[in-house]
Amino acid sequence: MTYKSSMTIPAHYVFLFVLFISMPLVAQEEVKKEDESEVAVVPDADGIEDPGLKAGNVAPSWALMYAPAKFEFLKNWTVERGARLRKSTTQPYRHVVVVSFFATWCKPCMKELPLLQNLYEKFDGQRVKWFLVDITEATRTSPGYEDSPKAAPFLAKKGITMQILNDNRGVAKQRYGAKTLPRLYVIDKFQTIRLAKKGFHEGEDFEGEVGAMVEKLLAEADE
Repeated sequence: MTYKSSMTIPAHYVFLFVLFISMPLVAQEEVKKEDESEVAVVPDADGIEDPGLKAGNVAPSWALMYAPAKFEFLKNWTVERGARLRKSTTQPYRHVVVVSFFATWCKPCMKELPLLQNLYEKFDGQRVKWFLVDITEATRTSPGYEDSPKAAPFLAKKGITMQILNDNRGVAKQRYGAKTLPRLYVIDKFQTIRLAKKGFHEGEDFEGEVGAMVEKLLAEADE
């Protein structure tokens, strides 16, 4: 005699069980391929409108804190043609500016930053500023990101010494449409983006490309 169980499992319970076991125990950043590059998706990406900044666009201005009550301004170093630098009496020289958006939970960022550090050291003493815009704190309230390492000590252990700017409220992240990381912009002496890169491209000559652009912009006239 064959006995059949009279108990059946409702279909929605089965769906919830499958959904549960398919989720990671601890949320991690989504890493995917986008146009053959490796990117980390920002957890609140759906709420960010990407303006599609590219070479030729004016770089959005920002004022970001690097220490308690101390702020760095893009316009301290580069402004549009015909405008004056924010502190022209004490800092009258236009600079090339390299800006990289990152977070400590971003794995592709950790591949890019050592290469950027090499360039920072190569161009030391020249009129080019290197800024790392940290969005770790702006994403810390997202589930799974609460325990992300603090940027300064985390990067110091990796030998990264470029200046970190804290985008704690995510204002610069919104202005630049940083839905994915890393994002890098090379800005000329007249606040114009000349090179925009999204993601980390394994095997590409990152240092050669970015370094060549910086050299070109340094050679351009200030006026």
